Amino acid sequence: MNSSSSQTGASGLKRSLKARHLTMIAIGGSIGTGLFVASGASISQAGPGGALLSYAVIGLMVYFLMTSLGELAAYMPVSGSFSTYGSQYVDEGFGFALGWNYWYNWAVTIAVDLVAAQLVMGYWFPDVPGWIWSASFLAVIFLLNVISVKGFGEAEYWFSLIKVVTVVIFIAVGVLMIVGILHGAENAGIKNWQLGDAPFVGGFPAMIGVAMIVGFSFQGTELIGIAAGESENPEKNIPRAVRQVFWRILLFYVFAILVISLILPYTDPRLLRNDVGDISVSPFTLVFQNAGLLSAAAVMNAVILTAVLSAGNSGMYASTRMLYTLATEGKAPKIFAVLTKNGVPRNALIVTTVIAGLCFLSSRFGNQTVYLWLLNTSGMTGFIAWLGIAISHYRFRKGYIAQGYDLNDLPYRSGFFPLGPMFAFGLCLIITLGQNYQAFLVDKIDWYGVAATYIGIPLFLLIWLGYRIVRGGHIIRYQEMHFPRFKAGKRLDS
Repeated sequence: MNSSSSQTGASGLKRSLKARHLTMIAIGGSIGTGLFVASGASISQAGPGGALLSYAVIGLMVYFLMTSLGELAAYMPVSGSFSTYGSQYVDEGFGFALGWNYWYNWAVTIAVDLVAAQLVMGYWFPDVPGWIWSASFLAVIFLLNVISVKGFGEAEYWFSLIKVVTVVIFIAVGVLMIVGILHGAENAGIKNWQLGDAPFVGGFPAMIGVAMIVGFSFQGTELIGIAAGESENPEKNIPRAVRQVFWRILLFYVFAILVISLILPYTDPRLLRNDVGDISVSPFTLVFQNAGLLSAAAVMNAVILTAVLSAGNSGMYASTRMLYTLATEGKAPKIFAVLTKNGVPRNALIVTTVIAGLCFLSSRFGNQTVYLWLLNTSGMTGFIAWLGIAISHYRFRKGYIAQGYDLNDLPYRSGFFPLGPMFAFGLCLIITLGQNYQAFLVDKIDWYGVAATYIGIPLFLLIWLGYRIVRGGHIIRYQEMHFPRFKAGKRLDS
């Protein structure tokens, strides 16, 4: 890696994200349609116990990942995040592939959010053409990101606050219903865990299927690593934000799933559906309606619109900063390293917006199969990024110790090494490889389905191999690793 160019590029970004921005990004980063809508289908498919266990186990894995990322980001707060860490502590080509795959992942995810936006707005304005809402949505998130990093931070702060308040109110209302203070949950209680095959329905295969859904819903938590490159006092603010992750997972996912499972039986046919365009099937809406909130569907539709805007806003920010960092490191055209006076990589932002718009058009006017493949490739890339975090942290710590550095000098140290990154790597690998395991359990393997699901893995390997062929490279040995010095987010060596 060209460390001098990295330093120059990093110095151009504005460290305008305050502690409250990072804290709310950490708390609200993964709260989205996965919790508000898909949680009901998870309970229906795996039963209350199976869903709760899946959320708890995947939540633990994500917590370990975030402590690993926290150690890296607090020590080296750069916008390239795990792409830079992969280049420094694994292999140049590995970091190159991580960066380009992550940029592509979020560009496609923005397109998914554009589709979701028109579905959500269709609840209030069914006669308005959906593309108008998608175009407006894309324009809004572009404007939020083009002004300054503070514009992104403020928008994400308020988006996340709305989601957090909604979940807290939901849990409070649910508990009051369960204990009988509020009416509307006369059949609530532990007996819902004793219906039929509960608490575990469908056995281990059902839990694996739910674990994959849960894993997707947690994606986005790694955004805090990208934001580290533009945060004030990252040595203090990153650890503080990472410590929020455990309580966020416990409160916003595990408690919410527990409340839903105690109020709504897993046999409720409405839970089987998983459609962001039909807010009436959200378990949050169902519980609020049972409590007597007649406008529950409208309220939750507004909250889900907030979640969609938040996801698109975060995706635009993350992909833009990743492309900018790749350019500063000489791994993307230099034109994407150009910054505005406010420290915004405008060219990277523009090309990301264009690619997201083209991906969206492929779903509306083009080949639906192409869009499906893009979506599947994007989903796989999120898990590959998590695998990259686990590998990079493991090798970073090993190299740091091998060169005689004192662990006490680290701004933040993960207390779960080496168990944390090893557990996260193993479980994440199982989820990644098992996403379409059913295709291999039939008499005739569905090769089309297998290719559509796993295309992201060979694509990542081809990018890595292509870099090796063109530029060379090798797995970096511990004694070859370079550990730059930072102070208040500024690099002191080159």
